[in-house]
Amino acid sequence: QIFQPLHTLRSAEKELLPGFHQFEWQPALKNVSSSWNVGIIDGLSGWTDSVDDVPADTIARRFRYDVALVSALKDLEEDIMEGLRERELDDSTCTSGFTVVVKESCDGMGDVSEKHGMGPAVPEKAVRFSFTVMSISIQAEGEEEAVTIFQEQKPNSELSCRPLCLMFVDESDHETLTAILGPVVAERKAMMESRLILSVGGLLRSFRFIFRGTGYDEKMVREMEGLEASGSTYICTLCDSTRAEASNNMVLHSITRSHNENLERYEIWRTNPFSESAEELRDRVKGASAKPFLETQTTLD
Repeated sequence: QIFQPLHTLRSAEKELLPGFHQFEWQPALKNVSSSWNVGIIDGLSGWTDSVDDVPADTIARRFRYDVALVSALKDLEEDIMEGLRERELDDSTCTSGFTVVVKESCDGMGDVSEKHGMGPAVPEKAVRFSFTVMSISIQAEGEEEAVTIFQEQKPNSELSCRPLCLMFVDESDHETLTAILGPVVAERKAMMESRLILSVGGLLRSFRFIFRGTGYDEKMVREMEGLEASGSTYICTLCDSTRAEASNNMVLHSITRSHNENLERYEIWRTNPFSESAEELRDRVKGASAKPFLETQTTLD
């Protein structure tokens, strides 16, 4: 070992560091750096300046999404191998067809201001974006149904929830949230169209990811989908009900909202193609007045 060139020793040394895992995406992720030894990064990295080039003035720190997912899977390596053994699956043949369901959560952390200290002046609210690996299943070759090999026993526990991004920002500040979570959303979108190749149990295996935004409360869903806040006439984040309609009809509701529809409505709000008054325009877009930036699953969480 001693007479190897320095860079080879450096590489060997790196692999002994905790949290360092080699992985690959096929096809390579669009808009994401190919570097895999990534630790904590500035929350605004990946954000291209806005039209008026005013940098978002906030403090945020995060992991790159794919690096965090790799780390989570490596933490579950023993559980994955145990799951394969319990299901009597031959791990040497199970190298592809793994599906990982990820629950995302995002919420404000309330007032975090320094009461008496002389630290730097920062916004007094904080927001945390995190995720939980809910389940891992495998579709073995020639089998009809996928077999679940890992299921999170405490999906709502602090212990299974992994922080991805911490930011000093008020959760009602739509623009700053968009700036910080925009790159996270871009990474998430890229991962949905690719497969992760990662060594688990000594063999390279291929994983695909399904993301479920079910950990957002109503305030956050409204924020991410560009809807008016909770005091709005339009009370539902899943359909176009008004308060009056809902009070007359508590039963018949259909889920009609979709992310793309909210995008179209935002465009109508922005361009006002029919030259309507503010009130008419608001009625037309049913409370969608900002650009949605994160597709949330319509759930009744």
